[in-house]
Amino acid sequence: MRVGARERKEFRIQVDHLLRLDRLDLSLVWGDEVLLGQEVAGVTATDLEDPTRFLQPGGIVLSGLVWWSRQDDPAKADRFVSALRGAGAVALLAGEETHGEVPREVVDACRSHRVALLAVPAHTSFREVTEAVYLRQWGELSRRPTDHYALPENVRIDLDRALERGASAGELLDRAFAHLGTPACHLLTSTGRTVARTATATELAARVAAEQLRGSHGTTLRVEADDTAFDAWHLHLPEEGQVPPRVLQEIAESLGRLRRLQDRRRAARAAASAELMEIVGRTHIDADRVRNALAACGLGERSTYTVVVADLEQGGETGAEGVAALTEALSHPPSVSFAVAERPGGQAMAVLAHEESAEFDVKERLGEVWPLVHGCRPESPLHAGVSEPVATPAGLNAGLVQAGYTLAAARTTAPSSPRVAGLGDLDGLEALMAGIPADVRAVYRATVLGPLLRDERASHSVLLETLQIFLAHNCSWARTAEALHLHVNTVHYRIQRIEDLTGRDLSRLDHRLDLRAALLCR
Repeated sequence: MRVGARERKEFRIQVDHLLRLDRLDLSLVWGDEVLLGQEVAGVTATDLEDPTRFLQPGGIVLSGLVWWSRQDDPAKADRFVSALRGAGAVALLAGEETHGEVPREVVDACRSHRVALLAVPAHTSFREVTEAVYLRQWGELSRRPTDHYALPENVRIDLDRALERGASAGELLDRAFAHLGTPACHLLTSTGRTVARTATATELAARVAAEQLRGSHGTTLRVEADDTAFDAWHLHLPEEGQVPPRVLQEIAESLGRLRRLQDRRRAARAAASAELMEIVGRTHIDADRVRNALAACGLGERSTYTVVVADLEQGGETGAEGVAALTEALSHPPSVSFAVAERPGGQAMAVLAHEESAEFDVKERLGEVWPLVHGCRPESPLHAGVSEPVATPAGLNAGLVQAGYTLAAARTTAPSSPRVAGLGDLDGLEALMAGIPADVRAVYRATVLGPLLRDERASHSVLLETLQIFLAHNCSWARTAEALHLHVNTVHYRIQRIEDLTGRDLSRLDHRLDLRAALLCR
């Protein structure tokens, strides 16, 4: 049974309803009573300078304003808002995280074109806004005074019994939708991984599924559970109106019960995973204890193991979300068994057990899904380091050292971009130095650069800059002088002073490498 377009419109929410949702913490920047009373037909998130082809009449537009900078001409903001107005958008919800506030130029453009403007604070994700809109629409529809939209009693009983006997998510989906003719429906995680799908649903690549979840086509409903931004479940139907909203909500509730059961089972295994990571982290490994710990995690008797360490830059929060992110990423490749736990310091660590194969590369497989994981929390770059495969449990500690080293290299060489790194990525001195412990780097830097660091005189800061540019230009006097806008004799004088203070001879390759490495030890 379909809900007609005229009926759906009756229950749409208005722009000002969003301002009343305390959990979103939105604030009104500009807009009058008429604009705020407009009905919301959908949501589009975009950071394109010209979003015209993605807009729809009656929609609200979410934008982080990445396309705009303070050096831009005001006409750029005017063109963007004009496109919204021309497409019939009812409001712009502008994120404050990029610029710290909504730029005045954007405010002026919205006032000029009469487009309501709401500010989205940095702590509110665009996903929360999108879900609030659609859940509010479905909630209004579900309150209609009629019984035939509810899930039939016999179907609810059947789902309860299936849950009791341990049915899978796929079986629950087919049973839940059978009385509706089994429409195409996917149960997806936030990264686009397919947990289950009905028999009529086509297989979706994770990238395509993630795009559909973030898009405005079809119907998507989040399954309520104790989840994170990375592993939340979503019911997604590519066609709108195939399932009454109240029915869809009740199906989501059943799936939520299944999810909570799975989470409890996973929590029961958490202690075994934590013990395995603690044992692997020891310098001297007892091979028998490692084997027993692997067996307790279901990873025993495998030919190959790989260690992965991940770190989610998230402003002082615990590493629980890092564990969730790494778990979700490792759930994508088929035929891989793994255990994940949090390490001291908040990092997430995983041990993978798999058969040795030239066709299976852990770093490559993780790299394929890493952008999808990052897309769930784009404000928190997620980095990972991957070890080389080890053939015996006794080699897991060496694998952990390798993974930690490559993680440090990933964070240092690409701090703001999500990256998965392996030993093969240590292809330069900077990447190599990044894995050395910070206290060791600090001592080395102080030892080699000596007085250039201990003396805070401005002249020594100038010498450090000169040294860096001199080495960057392959010790060319002429190119260094040109880069610094100095006479070449001045460069000769400064280099001589650097050699006198550090005791290094910059005509020698080994001394140049010493100084270059010291400069990289920040």
